[in-house]
Amino acid sequence: MNDQRDNLTGLRPGQVARHGAIRRWAPLGVLAALMALAFAMGWHEHLSFKTIGTNYEALTGFIEENLIVALLCYMALYVVVVALSLPGGLVMTLSGGLLFGWFTTAVATVIAATIGATIVFLVAKSSFGEDLAAKAGPWLGKLRAGFQENALSYLLFLRLVPAFPFFVVNLAPALLGVPLKTYVIGTFFGIIPGTTAFSVLGAGLGSAVESQNAIYNACLAEHASNAGQVCTYSIDTKALITPELLAAFVLLGVVALIPVALKTWSKRDG
Repeated sequence: MNDQRDNLTGLRPGQVARHGAIRRWAPLGVLAALMALAFAMGWHEHLSFKTIGTNYEALTGFIEENLIVALLCYMALYVVVVALSLPGGLVMTLSGGLLFGWFTTAVATVIAATIGATIVFLVAKSSFGEDLAAKAGPWLGKLRAGFQENALSYLLFLRLVPAFPFFVVNLAPALLGVPLKTYVIGTFFGIIPGTTAFSVLGAGLGSAVESQNAIYNACLAEHASNAGQVCTYSIDTKALITPELLAAFVLLGVVALIPVALKTWSKRDG
């Protein structure tokens, strides 16, 4: 059947292989090129609270008049940030809570982050995931088999516990043969607790942003000639990530592994 199809298209087997390789690797090349462009142009540097804070009044005014458009722009930008593995996801979630309210932000962010993560997963899986698995040694085969047996529980654990970088968790399941449906479900539900928590924290930053804006604007007025060197805009988002919050995420991750533990014990008993 493949030979007949090749003859019908007028392509030789070698040409067919090259075209197949191009189709497989082109998405990865495009994604890598866009990522390199974003970092080279410094676009990720604009994903900061200074950008949000200094434009706070303009943004809130635009959102009041164009809520749906603003929300769609936020979601589209979040998809791009996740798909290109750019830093700034936490700032965006906090900023979303500040600008849209925690509930709207949580829903929009979970959807957008899942879409962006799925793009990375599909590109990685189609480009090198299966090839790498085929060429790797038996140790990876055993790891894939063990991961696939409890893929949803493991994926939920990786998503719930913030010890693992988001982009790493996007890529690893592609190498471990996780089905697309399992990946989407695990990502969607796994990021809900963290996204909701940071959206709530962001919704409470209004007074901090207004206070920092007042301090920053006063500094600009006082040091007009060298304001860029003297005046700094800073909101300590790291202080929001408390040990108690991290402990809560870890406990949720442990809960996600309970089915794996029960299955292991039942096999031992059997």
